[in-house]
Amino acid sequence: MRKYRANLIGLLCFIPILMTLGCLEISSSKAGDEKMKVLTIEWHRLVDDQGQTCDRCGSTESSVEKASKKLQRSLSEVGIAVVLEKKTLSPETFEKNPLDSNRIWVAGKPIEEWLSATSGQSRCCSACGDSDCRTVIVDGKIYEAIPEELIVKAGLLAGAQMISPDVPAPCCPPVPESKTNSGCGPGCTGSGC
Repeated sequence: MRKYRANLIGLLCFIPILMTLGCLEISSSKAGDEKMKVLTIEWHRLVDDQGQTCDRCGSTESSVEKASKKLQRSLSEVGIAVVLEKKTLSPETFEKNPLDSNRIWVAGKPIEEWLSATSGQSRCCSACGDSDCRTVIVDGKIYEAIPEELIVKAGLLAGAQMISPDVPAPCCPPVPESKTNSGCGPGCTGSGC
C-alpha cells in the first residue's frame, strides 16, 4: 500500500514539474467550459437474475467509485472531467466470455495497458458459479478485486496523456550518447527531469 501511495504522489507531482519546465501547457478550462476534456472510466460486471454480483466485483465497484471521485477532484483542476460508466453483463453474455466481467477501461484502454499489467483468471464463486473470473497482475501481484490505488494511477496516467499526448516524451534536449542516462527518460540527464 505504501508503494502505491508513493507512486501516486510521484504521479501527482509529475504534472506540475512538466509545467514548470515549460514542457506542458494547460488551459484554465473548468467544468461547463467547452474546452473541458472527458476521461471515461468504464467498468463491466456480471449481475445475475437476482441482481447479485460476486464479492470481487462488489469490492471493485466500491474501488472504482472512490477512484473516480478522487480523479474528478484532481483532474478538474487541469480541465478534465471524469465520467464513470458501469455496464452490466447478463448471465448469458457472461457465459460466453466470463473474463469480460470485472474489466475496467480508462480513456478507452484496458487498465492493464496503463499499468503495464497483465490479466489472468481464477475461480470465483456465488453469482459467477464455477467460472474462472478476471484478475489483474501488477508487478507479479495478483488482484482479484481491483484496488482504488491502481484505478487512480491508471487515471492519472491517462489524464497526463490527455493534457499532452506527447507525455512522457523527454522534455530535456537530447544529449550525446557518450553521456550516461539518469533513468528519467530517453536522452534525459538533467536533474529537473
